[in-house]
Amino acid sequence: MALIPLSEEQVLDRLRQENHWWATGQVDEDYTKMQRRLYFDLFYPLVQDISIRRAVILMGPRRVGKTVMIYHAINALLESGISPHQIAFISVENPFFNKMPLEQLFKICLKATGMEKTAGWYVFFDEIQYLKDWEVHLKTMVDSYPHVKFVASGSAAAALKLKSNESGAGRFTDFMLPPLTFNEYIHLLQLQYLIIPTKIDWAGNATDFYGTTNIALLNEHFLKYINYGGYPEIIFSEKLQVNPSRFIKSDIIDKVLLRDLPSLYGIQDVQELNSLFTSIAYNSGQEFSLEALSQSSGGVEKNTIKRYIQYLEAAFLIKIVHRIDHNSKKFSRANFFKIYLTNPSLRSALFTPLQATDKFMGPMVETAIYAQWLQRDWFEPWYARWSQGKFQGEVDMVGLSQLNFKPQWALEIKWSNRYFEKADELKSLLTFCETNELKSALVTTIDKTGSIDMQKVRLHFLPSALYAYTVGKNTISQRIKQNG
Repeated sequence: MALIPLSEEQVLDRLRQENHWWATGQVDEDYTKMQRRLYFDLFYPLVQDISIRRAVILMGPRRVGKTVMIYHAINALLESGISPHQIAFISVENPFFNKMPLEQLFKICLKATGMEKTAGWYVFFDEIQYLKDWEVHLKTMVDSYPHVKFVASGSAAAALKLKSNESGAGRFTDFMLPPLTFNEYIHLLQLQYLIIPTKIDWAGNATDFYGTTNIALLNEHFLKYINYGGYPEIIFSEKLQVNPSRFIKSDIIDKVLLRDLPSLYGIQDVQELNSLFTSIAYNSGQEFSLEALSQSSGGVEKNTIKRYIQYLEAAFLIKIVHRIDHNSKKFSRANFFKIYLTNPSLRSALFTPLQATDKFMGPMVETAIYAQWLQRDWFEPWYARWSQGKFQGEVDMVGLSQLNFKPQWALEIKWSNRYFEKADELKSLLTFCETNELKSALVTTIDKTGSIDMQKVRLHFLPSALYAYTVGKNTISQRIKQNG
């Protein structure tokens, strides 16, 4: 029995349901009452800018708020005076639309609104990866309709990035929306009253940092952020917080590992990939080697392990961090490297939420702080590790100059107050600073703040939660300044 195709009237009805501002002139208040992500201030100018003939590709992991950000953009366009009959939202994954060419969908929108002219339209395609060869369709649309602004979003970050780079050169502008930073977590929950500006004398300059009115309460939220705070939907839902694993694992991890990556890269052994990711998540922040990963995975070939790691990084689930020695020299062969989850909540989804005294808090605090730095696409973090006789040293994070590859700063991440009282035990950090002529370094704590001079090095101590907030806050500020 032949399937009866959808009629144009059915498609029109569905489009009217998705675009209720055609009738009401406004976006549903379920979206407008939601707090905007801070990244909106970076995203919206790209949407507004009609002087450049480029489509905006809004990509990012699942459940980080891409669709909500699109509705916020539509609301801002309406408030700026754009006609509601010149804005279209089309969810490509909807069975009504997912096999229809983009141009056909756009023409139906024109018919639905009674508009003949295309100039001045804003068209949003949500979850565009569900349309085969979407990048070819979208590039054609950009060329065919020079006075229409097209925005496409998708959760299969790896697929979108690959296709965008291959086919969208000169026609697409990529925008990555990451999981929530701790700064955004504080912003969305309106907890700014906990934060106060301060300064730290850093290398002779007064540098912006942040203090708090209540470190105990801030640490409670930092723990919640580590356990489930990467995703806007969970931080507002006590029901989801009771069992974050159901939400994060099924909606985020499983769909990427079982559907997105296999379909994009033709991965045959999904169980093998899943097992590797689970092992990495459990040991986030640890040093790995291809040899050790091959052995621990039951003999999977090292080249296969390497490909899996590349896939997981492309999917924005993990980040590889490379190693230098105590002289800040790179190794000729990257045999050892650290792997971090891009958001610590991914670990809690696979295992159990952490308590503040859990033995895994140290690595997860380190993972959380790395997650803040990963939002700086102009910055590459490093870690230092070396062996000199019986002395083995390590520094958790090092910032290197892009000009001469010399260390500019060093950071030791601790979930402990011990070293505030016994700073002389920070032998690795002090050795690294002395070798590389660094006059100051930063050490995180649980709740201690202060500065101590040790061996011609000024050690600044700051609670981990405040340091994470500071990095996220300054990252957004710098990105807005760069784009300003």
